[in-house]
Amino acid sequence: MPLFSLLHTPTWNFQWGTHPLPKQSIPINQNLFLRRVLLFSLKTPNPFHCVSSSNDGGGRVEEKGSKTLPFVVKGPTNVSRYLWDGEGLKIVTVGDGADDVPSSDNGFCRFFCTIVRDFFIPRHVRNDYLEFVKWKLLHRVFSSALQVLATQAMFTAIGVGFSSSLPSAAALNWVSKDGLGRLSRCIYTASLASAFDTNLKRVRFCTSVIFVASIGLELLTPTFPRYFLLLATIANIAKQISLACYLATRSSVHQSFAIIDNLGEISAKAQIQTVCFDILGLMLAALVNLWIENHRRHQAGLYFFVYPFFASMDLFGIYQGLKHVHLKTLTKDRLEIILNTWIECGYVPSPAEVSEKEGIDILGVKGKNSWPIRIGCLNSKNQIPKWSMKTIQFVTDEDYYFVCMEIFKGLKRTRQHRILLSMHEGSETVHVITGLLQACYIRRTLLENNSKCEFSIEEINCSRSALSDWSEILEDSKKFAEGDLSNLIDKMVEMGWVVKSILLSTQEQVRYSFVCD
Repeated sequence: MPLFSLLHTPTWNFQWGTHPLPKQSIPINQNLFLRRVLLFSLKTPNPFHCVSSSNDGGGRVEEKGSKTLPFVVKGPTNVSRYLWDGEGLKIVTVGDGADDVPSSDNGFCRFFCTIVRDFFIPRHVRNDYLEFVKWKLLHRVFSSALQVLATQAMFTAIGVGFSSSLPSAAALNWVSKDGLGRLSRCIYTASLASAFDTNLKRVRFCTSVIFVASIGLELLTPTFPRYFLLLATIANIAKQISLACYLATRSSVHQSFAIIDNLGEISAKAQIQTVCFDILGLMLAALVNLWIENHRRHQAGLYFFVYPFFASMDLFGIYQGLKHVHLKTLTKDRLEIILNTWIECGYVPSPAEVSEKEGIDILGVKGKNSWPIRIGCLNSKNQIPKWSMKTIQFVTDEDYYFVCMEIFKGLKRTRQHRILLSMHEGSETVHVITGLLQACYIRRTLLENNSKCEFSIEEINCSRSALSDWSEILEDSKKFAEGDLSNLIDKMVEMGWVVKSILLSTQEQVRYSFVCD
């Protein structure tokens, strides 16, 4: 059959003349949608398949002679297809759209699970967000229960009746604030502003420990009623500090799970989760209160029996939840992990892999290997070998950074060799990456040739051999760093890293400038 007969309907009559044509249907060759469908049928075998009139296993009825369009539409609860019966489109259900909802023969259970999932979980998030919510449930339930029990203990300490203490504690837990605590929160936030970005997980967990300790102080008030005001004030200050950290880090945690710019949706779902989980915690506190009411003689002792278990579950939930937070922003520590992996293995690790290596690092001692790298300026308290200072003297205003060696004396009077990367005032993100990559290459060279370079490193005086060795290491490492830079940044972008800026601490943000600048 010729192509012209396929693209035109035989029942249409075209009249050529000067009179305007009556209103007719749009020919198929002018209807873009139908023309694309028919052209698709010429290229692919059997794009439309006839549907029988019998019922299939899914319970749907399909009309005889209807044709299905070659695509499906997946919704939150089902999968649909379009049927064309020659006059209009019809939609039929062909399957269940909830792939991650447990399969069940009960349609109501499947529908209920889907509704609950859509109520708590955003649509466009990373796959491990559900694991994060599970640990958040554990954390919020026990944390909320602890707060209610602690407030109840404070009411008991000041003489409020036991029967009315639980409702009052639940109400005061939501609305009570203290001026001194708010002032302490402002001071704490101002002093650790940059740490919320560079050490988010460590600060978040450490302040959670402080929060749990503050609840322990509140539970002490019935035992020491004379010191009620002192204990309550210290506990409130600790709570405000923890609240400041939570509010400062909340948006970064939510952003780490977003796969599109849906931070608002994730934040809204997080508030729903918090409210629902806190209600569960209030219910748990009510059950514990009923148990304590039957043992009024040992009321104060029972608080300390419940507190260790609840506090442990609270901190355990926070710790496990932070493991699923994979930040895509670059800090000095994350960038150093990426560069070391690039040098040793030849690839750029994903945010999840870097997060696993980075850990939470509660004490700040993880990753303290030989030849640590410091970003900052020269420190007069640290000793710099003369052969390293000699190379600094040749730095010009065209250089965006310089690398040198320094000897740091710790608290135990131990000498530790470090590599210093100092950035120029006009340096940008690409220069920081280049300088840190060069410093990593220098460290690898020193570690590989430790026995050969040991004498030169320990030598403080500027000998010709030490200066020659150091100058050669600087030149080779800079050549390698500049050669890898372009490919490295491209690979980092492919892995989802945000390379437009690097989050540095207050000390790492210090820059040098020339006198003529």
